[in-house]
This record gives sequence, C-alpha cells and structure tokens, in this order.
Amino acid sequence: MKLCWLDIRAADGAKEAIVEEAIHQRVDAIVAADPADLEPLPPTVKKVLFPLGRPLPEKLEPADLVIVDPARHGDPAALAHAHAGVEFGRYVEITDAASLDDACRAARHDRWSLLDFRDPTKIPLEIVLAAAAGAEGSIVTRVADVEEAEIVFGVLEHGSDGVMLAPRAPGEATELKAAAVTQAADLSLVELEITGIRRVGMGERACVDTCTNFRLDEGILVGSHSTGMILCCSETHPLPYMPTRPFRVNAGALHSYTLSAEGRTNYLSELSSGGKVLAVDSAGKTRVVTVGRVKIETRPLLAIDAVAPSGVTVNLIVQDDWHVRVLGPGGEVLNVTDLTPGTKVLGYLPVEQRHVGYPIDEFCIEK
Repeated sequence: MKLCWLDIRAADGAKEAIVEEAIHQRVDAIVAADPADLEPLPPTVKKVLFPLGRPLPEKLEPADLVIVDPARHGDPAALAHAHAGVEFGRYVEITDAASLDDACRAARHDRWSLLDFRDPTKIPLEIVLAAAAGAEGSIVTRVADVEEAEIVFGVLEHGSDGVMLAPRAPGEATELKAAAVTQAADLSLVELEITGIRRVGMGERACVDTCTNFRLDEGILVGSHSTGMILCCSETHPLPYMPTRPFRVNAGALHSYTLSAEGRTNYLSELSSGGKVLAVDSAGKTRVVTVGRVKIETRPLLAIDAVAPSGVTVNLIVQDDWHVRVLGPGGEVLNVTDLTPGTKVLGYLPVEQRHVGYPIDEFCIEK
C-alpha cells in the first residue's frame, strides 16, 4: 500500500468534512500549515506540519513530522538535532537541472522527501527514483488529482512511496486510498483434472491484447461460469508459422468470464481499449494490466471440461487450434488440442456468484 497524505492547508470551508473522511479512510497523514489544525487529530494519523512560505513556528507540537524548505527554515538534520522527538523532512520544488540534483540528493539521504514537480513530464521523477534505488528514505510526490496519483504510483514499476493531494471536496480521500492499492490480492490456484474435450462448432472467440508483455508462466483466468476458471497462457512461447505475441492471450469464446481489477469479473466481450484485466502466474501472483484491444473473430471452438478436487466442475470454450494454450502445474505449457482426460491444469474457484460482474452471495445456477 502506498502512502496517502491529504493536504488541508487550502481546504477552507470543506476542511472539517475532508478531515473526517480522511480519518475514516485511514489515510496515512494529514498535512497542515498551522499546528492548531493538527491538535484534534487522533493518533491513528500522522500529523505533518508543512509551513511553506511561512516561518517555522516556535511550537511544533503536536506535529510528528515537519517538512521544511531548507532555503528558508534550515537543514532538516540540524533542525532535528535542535528539536528532539520531532522528525524533519525536506521539501524540494523541481524546476530545472539544479533542483533535480537537489531532489536526487534528498531522496538518497533524507528520511522524508516531499517533491513538487512543476512540469507535467514524469521523466524527472523517473530520474529521482532511479537515483534513490536502495535508499531507506521515503519519497512523497505532490499530485494535482487522483488520476495523477495513479500514474505516480506506477512510474518505473515502483513509483513514489506516497503522494500528497490537496482535495477539492469530500470523496477524494476515498478515491485516493483506492488508487493506493499497488496490486490485486494474490489468488489460491487449484489443480483441475480434465474430464472431457469436445468440438462445439463455430463461434466467436476473443484475443485479449494488453499493453504489457506477459511472463512465461503468466496469463489470464477464463471460464464459462463464474464459479470456475482455467489459467489461459499468453502467446509468449515460440510456435512454428507465426511470431510470438507476448502481450496477447487467445482467451476464449466471447461469453466467457475473466477476472479484472478489484475482484470483479468481465465478459471477454466487454473488454475494450483502456480497460483492466488481471494477469495471473502459475503461483497465483497477480497484477492489473491494461487492455490495448480485443479481437473477436469467428473460429472453430473446443469445449474443455474439468473438475476440481472439491467436486466443482469447470468449463472453458476456446478456439480449436493447437497454438491456443493453458497452463498446468508448475507453469507447464499445454496445447489445448493435446489435452486428454486426466490431464491437470491450473484454475481458480471464486466462492461467490456474480451480478453485473460483482461478487454476491445469492442463489444462482450456471449450466
């Protein structure tokens, strides 16, 4: 989970509501310019004093952390020596090459660095993150909105340790906390045993092309029913007659379910450019990837039936072709046309039924 700081210095009339929501959502820190605004906060939230453009108050309590501008307030290390029991961090506004160097030094050496990038490009942040690789301090980046926070969290696949957002209205703290979840929860995969393979005629199948290269033992979970899915392999492994397309999963018939972000399912037919789908590897580790496009074309189809150790039955309908693959135990790559009764494949058994893609505990029969 990434750090979420809410800046209430300019919240004005909405301040009370924003703070109440922030505490309820368990944001990591509230940032204020006046120590009095930190007084009523509970111990569950970090109290950050940030007197930018103001002199440092004589009384810093109840602040847990004070972010200072060294040019105005002095060096954070010297201030920490003079004020026992209070942490100090460094504010750096990045506007040119010299200030970028300052940000890199702060990220490498300071316990806390609050960085403010004035230009919209994320290349300076990439440089700071690369320069600070292995450092023990925390980098918090000032962002304009939740959308920018999502981008900052993903820069260089590591992202800033946290962001500071000045909410314009209640509701943004909730959105920011949702964006701070860095990855989907890992899944407990099960070994399914193939019970039958049968040709079912022509139909539309969907290839899901993502904006990410899949790893060798990674794909997406697909199934005809919400109660069971099979791990379909990407086109990462070489085949005769065609180049590899490691960004693609030849996933299945267009009616099939797949897992997307936040535990939701989508029909393959619903996926579109810019959407999200859950990539899963043979150990059950997951990551959310972006859909580039979905290709739906008419092809001969093959139905795969399988059963879990618990007795739950699983069905997957895929294109009837040997270059379509699923993953077996240990990440073994299996051509679907080579599957026979008794073959073991990897799958996942969601415990809830689905309504418009969301899990729900209700009576439902799928055949």
